[in-house]
Amino acid sequence: MITIAIANQKGGVGKTTTAINIATALAATGWKVLLLDLDPQGNASTGIGVGTADRLHSSYDLLIEQESVATCAMPTRIPGLDIIPATVDLSGAEVELVSLDDRTGKLRTALAQDAGHDICLIDCPPSLGLLTLNALTAADTLLVPLQCEFFALEGLSQLLQTVERVQERFNPDLGILGIVLTMYDRRNRLTDQVSDDVRSCLHDLVFQTVIPRNVRLSEAPSHGLPALIYDHACAGSQAYMKLARELIGRLPERRKAA
Repeated sequence: MITIAIANQKGGVGKTTTAINIATALAATGWKVLLLDLDPQGNASTGIGVGTADRLHSSYDLLIEQESVATCAMPTRIPGLDIIPATVDLSGAEVELVSLDDRTGKLRTALAQDAGHDICLIDCPPSLGLLTLNALTAADTLLVPLQCEFFALEGLSQLLQTVERVQERFNPDLGILGIVLTMYDRRNRLTDQVSDDVRSCLHDLVFQTVIPRNVRLSEAPSHGLPALIYDHACAGSQAYMKLARELIGRLPERRKAA
């Protein structure tokens, strides 16, 4: 299984929207996808249509209670896409992990037992605490949504420094799949300036596809649907489908399950 952590220590950058729609796009192309909601807010779970009452098992059970992926994962309305939802219990996991042995490797151990999925997307919380460190330790590679705003590069620098420390101490094989520019507005000159700055610094690490500001992307979670299903034809959905194709081209060659 290929494991991708979707992370940025800043909130409101389109991280959860990216996780939901990339997971949907990959499932539509035949991948067996696991979406792991590691954010205590549970937005990925809500955005994919999993109500609070339906979350019988969660990522807290996977991390702290040592339940299996098979026990915690539940199907979504999207064929080929399973989710391990988040519950409010996860908000206390940071404190509980501190006292455990191998506190940064719990998620890696849990996911290593999963043989039922081709790819796992981890929606990380908007911080660089133990939950995100678990995700980075478990991941093969990292996808970073980056909002086109003034402070974007400063926040990205901090995240990349964290990645280097994780590579040194916990996961030497962690790679960076790419940076995806989100909330892109061509009418705003600052958007183009941030895009040019990021591309000049990171070159091919930045995906060619950009995700535009789009009302339909914002509306979709309130209906419990990925934008790709809520409005397949909107600009945001089209961008995420294009991004998924570009992302697949960057993944290591691995045979998908039939």
